[in-house]
Amino acid sequence: MTSHLDITLVGEPGSEAEMEAHMAAGYAEADRLIGIISAWQEGTELYQVNAMAGIAPVAVCDELFYLLKRSLRISALTEGLFDITFASIDKVWFFDRPMVQKPDAAAIAASVRHIDYRYVQLNEQDKTVFITNKGTKIELGAIGKGFIANKMKVLLQNRGLSDGMVNAGGDLTVWGHNEQGKTWRIAIADPERKEKLIAWVPLSEGGIATSGSYERYALIDGEKYAHIIHPKSGMPVKGLQSVTVISPDVELCDAIATSIFLLGKEEGLAFVNRFNDLQCFIVDNDNQFHYSDNLKKVTYAA
Repeated sequence: MTSHLDITLVGEPGSEAEMEAHMAAGYAEADRLIGIISAWQEGTELYQVNAMAGIAPVAVCDELFYLLKRSLRISALTEGLFDITFASIDKVWFFDRPMVQKPDAAAIAASVRHIDYRYVQLNEQDKTVFITNKGTKIELGAIGKGFIANKMKVLLQNRGLSDGMVNAGGDLTVWGHNEQGKTWRIAIADPERKEKLIAWVPLSEGGIATSGSYERYALIDGEKYAHIIHPKSGMPVKGLQSVTVISPDVELCDAIATSIFLLGKEEGLAFVNRFNDLQCFIVDNDNQFHYSDNLKKVTYAA
């Protein structure tokens, strides 16, 4: 689900063995959760849910049930722009290997027919999940990383660690202070030159995630097609290079960032401005910066 996991711990170091134990516990928690919510790892609960699509409900643990329930709420909030059933499009667009031509319209249309979060039925009493449509598949990448980061954070806090940061595939959550005893400063990378920073955002408690069109894409006849697919059309979206979302809840960040990408600059900013606890920073295709009304403390890099 995520190829990069990183833990930063600050404070009284204790013994080397103690710090190693804290780190190991954090990474073990991530492995445990991936073993539940991964759509691609055979034998996970989510893998079984997908395998039984159109056949029968599957009983799942409280953690997966919670995550699916929250995902469906976000889908309803965004009117289906955030949709965990987008995985059928993976059979049409490929971003991990070369593509020589665009998918034909019929293949795209056939995949899109399977994308609809309303195909997912949750039974609260039995804690079961049933995908009613045979061709539909759930994938939790756009919320699962934040979920894992938050669970790792809670575990580490419960072990007495008052300051730290967890980075789960680019979804970051922080608490307390950094090594200098100050508020964490989170960098926003330049979409065109990833090694260059364009801004810093202060964060003492909460999460931040960036969704970008610049890292994963298909190059076909000299044109880039971003990995962010519109669930209604089945086509990669254009217009924005990156969207960074800040929230007290890291689970929301990537999901909302993806939704803003699909809404576009104007509608995306209007959406975020409806919520006091959401902030966003947008870089459009002209390299212009835009940010939500309540994002005031941005320091632009030189």
